[in-house]
Amino acid sequence: MVKIADMPIDERPRERMARAGAVALSDAEIVALLIEPGVAGRSSLAIARELVADGLPALARRDWTPGKRIGSLGPARVARIGAALELGRRIAAHSAPTAEPISDAGDVAPRLIAQYGHRVQEHFGAVFLDSRDRIIAERLIYIGTLYGADALPRDVVRIALEIHAAAVIVFHNHPSGDPKPSSPDRNFTLDLLNACQLMGVELRDHLVIAAHGFVSMQKRGWS
Repeated sequence: MVKIADMPIDERPRERMARAGAVALSDAEIVALLIEPGVAGRSSLAIARELVADGLPALARRDWTPGKRIGSLGPARVARIGAALELGRRIAAHSAPTAEPISDAGDVAPRLIAQYGHRVQEHFGAVFLDSRDRIIAERLIYIGTLYGADALPRDVVRIALEIHAAAVIVFHNHPSGDPKPSSPDRNFTLDLLNACQLMGVELRDHLVIAAHGFVSMQKRGWS
């Protein structure tokens, strides 16, 4: 296996990045820069190619908890990749402007997918809108397990009333990768719809998100 040090200087990832930017690098080369130098006699590029063999979504779904070892990577390199992935999620979550009115709940789906679509636990949250459909807050309300998140309708309504929100879009991710709503999802949504109506808050939508897409429960007739 060719090591980075054995490659021509102008073909090495770091030098090509300096010349043409990170966009010129392959997925494996970017990961290789995060974990270099290599370990156990293996080049960082060879290790990186194994890590991205199943695609970047699979890489993002792995548990990069600090203190763990993954293959030949020690805790320091594991933590480095985990930090890079989390930074990317946070940048994506804050990249969309919030001053423009939200005409459709699907407008917020791309950044929610970027932030939560690859999580290995269910995360439930809400995007709160003012009377002009502008985002005034986004809250992560509950973190569950691999199998569910036991959020309560009253938690959503309480926050909406506290911050004087006129409408709310709730969301949660499916770690399985399938955004199809489950029976508990449907039951919770109907309970939340009733609770919001009683308190004068409009439930705009419930988005079920996964790594490669989302489902709008409002467009499915709340079912």
